[in-house]
Amino acid sequence: MPSLDGVTEWLNSEPLGGAELRGHVALVDFWTLTCINWLRTEPYIRAWSQAYQNDGLVVIGVHTPEFSFEHEIDRVRQATKERGIDYPVAIDNDYEIWSAFDNHYWPALYFVDADGIIRDHHFGEGRYEESERVIQGLLGVERELVSVEGLGVEVEADWDHLRTPETYLGFWRSERFASLNGGVFDERAAYEFPGYLRFNHWALAGEWTIGRENAVLDRAGGSIAYRFQARDAHLVLAPGAREPIPFRMLLDGEAPGPSHGVDVDENGNGLLRDGRLYQLVREHDAVRERTLEITFLERGAEAYVFTFG
Repeated sequence: MPSLDGVTEWLNSEPLGGAELRGHVALVDFWTLTCINWLRTEPYIRAWSQAYQNDGLVVIGVHTPEFSFEHEIDRVRQATKERGIDYPVAIDNDYEIWSAFDNHYWPALYFVDADGIIRDHHFGEGRYEESERVIQGLLGVERELVSVEGLGVEVEADWDHLRTPETYLGFWRSERFASLNGGVFDERAAYEFPGYLRFNHWALAGEWTIGRENAVLDRAGGSIAYRFQARDAHLVLAPGAREPIPFRMLLDGEAPGPSHGVDVDENGNGLLRDGRLYQLVREHDAVRERTLEITFLERGAEAYVFTFG
């Protein structure tokens, strides 16, 4: 296992190194607070930490930020509290630990034995039963697997009906942008929705600046539309340096009703308070193609990436 000397700061723990971990089995979990794939694995990580800590397991969450606002330690501290994370969290703002592990994914799990040797790894969601058996094998214990049930955004995706991919809004990784007048990078421009939005395409309306990692609203009343098929629709948002920003979300031109997500009420109203993933839709009926439209009532909203489940 590589050294943890590059950690910027530790949450929930004093600094951990080889001496502190000697004789313990370690599970190293790379995460970033806005990642839906990590959010859906987190109930399992918490459960394993609680179930096996008395057997000698130490879980270390390594927070390596994807977006610039995720470097703010107070945001990570808030996410740690909201998710009920009580195990050590290493802040990896300089990507020192990420690079030392030669890691490329969120989430990524590394299973380390009591001699400090990485014995297994897994990238992404799934493989939960096998991962827990790996932990048990390294600890030398054998018992029933823990029972895990995710809630809210942590619920497993509806893979059978998911037909829409993760979609970034910054020009560095943007795809399937459909506004009539195309995109202008790093400068303020006015956009319009097309008359018909094709499946798995998105568009802006109003005055926006499309930057490398996000689209930033320059004038109140701007909107984003996306035609998708999934049970859940999420959008990573941040208010920048401004006060909370109210927004309204419509599904197929109407209030979402019982298909609203945890961050929107039945009338489609929500409030952008801080930088994180916002769940806009959790489909109440049969999953089908739908168009969501989110309108921000004040300028300054920063939109990063749509994810689905």
